Amino acid sequence: MKKWITAILVAMMFAVLAACGAEEEATDSQTADAQTTETVKVTHELGETEVPKNPEKVVVFDFGILDTLDQLGVESVAGVAQGNIPTYLEQYEDTEKYENIGTLKEADFEAIHAMDPDLIIISGRQAEMYNEFSDIAPTIHLGVDTTDYMNSFTTNMETVGEIFGKEAEVEEELAAINEQIEGIKEKTATSDEKGLIVLANEGKVSAYGAASRFGIIHDVFGVKQADEGIEASTHGQSITYEYILDTNPDMMFVVDRNAAVGNDASAKDSLENELVQKTNAYQNDKIIYLDPDYWYLSGGGLQSVSEMVNAIESAF
Repeated sequence: MKKWITAILVAMMFAVLAACGAEEEATDSQTADAQTTETVKVTHELGETEVPKNPEKVVVFDFGILDTLDQLGVESVAGVAQGNIPTYLEQYEDTEKYENIGTLKEADFEAIHAMDPDLIIISGRQAEMYNEFSDIAPTIHLGVDTTDYMNSFTTNMETVGEIFGKEAEVEEELAAINEQIEGIKEKTATSDEKGLIVLANEGKVSAYGAASRFGIIHDVFGVKQADEGIEASTHGQSITYEYILDTNPDMMFVVDRNAAVGNDASAKDSLENELVQKTNAYQNDKIIYLDPDYWYLSGGGLQSVSEMVNAIESAF
């Protein structure tokens, strides 16, 4: 009789332990599910998107965002537009590690769909394809608004920090950039030098003013404009070398598109002609050639904006 009662008690004890174990496993499973389904609501230029927290497989079209993820040590980049990748991001040309998802203007939707990504990040050049991307995976537009550069850039960086759990790192990077910018503004505020921003492209020249593609030089860094009447435009205002001489800038900031797209034509050879040589900028050795990797191909990233700040700081 005692053996029979003891057997029942032992069986009951194992049943209780088994039930507890099952409950703990269920709780652990629920916790894991909660972690994998945690999302971040991102409001961006093209809408509002629920994005998975710490996505494991990310497709990136914007080089500024790519350089930000690289700077933050995020290792979930799986697909990159590998045409014309900036030199400082050439590690992402490795086709064994990263899927080639097409070009900045022509996405390879078949390749992207086959990847089954958790997140797609685009900017202006891909905006028209937003719906097609969204059919594949959560898609966000993190392009920079050149009419409000620093606020737009800051919001993008904070969004990236929130998605990938890098808030503290982003805050530290932004603080360093802003401190450096304040130092530049102190110099430009007391300087009488006026600048002209130009894009050189196979012998043709375009000018950019405030609130334009390269307007950060005037809007953020405080460099005074040699011509305040330049129209705000993504592609710039077409100008002549006679215009440059008439405007006679004290400083000229040059973005060489030829170098950005691998063209052998030298912007310096065509730009520094007899007319331009008569300007204050040329005579005072103040023609500053900006690195097209940062200014033309990327921009809007932690690495590129930091280098853009360095370039303007060195000019003063």
